[in-house]
Amino acid sequence: MTRSRGRISFAVLAAIAVTACQSQDKGPQPRFVSSYAGTTSQQRDQGYFIEFRSRYALSYGHSYVIFGRLSKSGAMISPEVAGLAPATSDTAPYVIGHLLPVPAETGVSDGDLEEQYRSASWRVMLTEAEYRDVVAKIRKLKSEARFWQASIYNCNAFVADIARSMGYKTPGIWLRPQQFITRLREMNGG
Repeated sequence: MTRSRGRISFAVLAAIAVTACQSQDKGPQPRFVSSYAGTTSQQRDQGYFIEFRSRYALSYGHSYVIFGRLSKSGAMISPEVAGLAPATSDTAPYVIGHLLPVPAETGVSDGDLEEQYRSASWRVMLTEAEYRDVVAKIRKLKSEARFWQASIYNCNAFVADIARSMGYKTPGIWLRPQQFITRLREMNGG
C-alpha cells in the first residue's frame, strides 16, 4: 500500500512539473511600481526598493528578487539579487532536479541584471526600516535554502517565501515565472 501511494505521489508531482512547462511566455510585461503598505511619498523618496522579477531563459524562465537603493534618476545603486537555482551551469543537475532535489545557490545567475531578458517585474518602494527588515529576511532565507527541486521548492517557491514574509498573498509555485510574477502583483493590488 505504501509503495503504491509513493508511486502515485511521484506521478502527481511529475505531472504538475510537466504541466507547468506547457504554456508560453508573453512578450515583456510593463514595469509596475507600488508602495509597501503604509509607506508615504516622502519615505519613498529615500529610494529603497525590492523588485520581484522574472526573466526569459532557454527553459521556462526564472523568478528572483532584486533589492537595494535607487539614485535620484531612478537607476539601481549596487543592486543585490536573490533567487534559487541549481548550483551549476551544467544542464544535468537541472534535469535531475525535476525528479530529485539538487544542490542550490541563491545569488545572481546569468541574465538576472540584463534588461533585455526581463519578462515581468513588480517594484515595491520601501522605507529604510522596511528595507532593513526585508533584507534580514532574505539573508536568513538564503542561508537556509540548500536544494532546488522543480515541483517542490523551485525559484517561484523561494520568491513566494520572500513575498509572504512581507505579508503578501502568493500564487501557486507551478506557474511559469512570468505568470507567477504577474499574478503575484495582481493578487496584491500592485
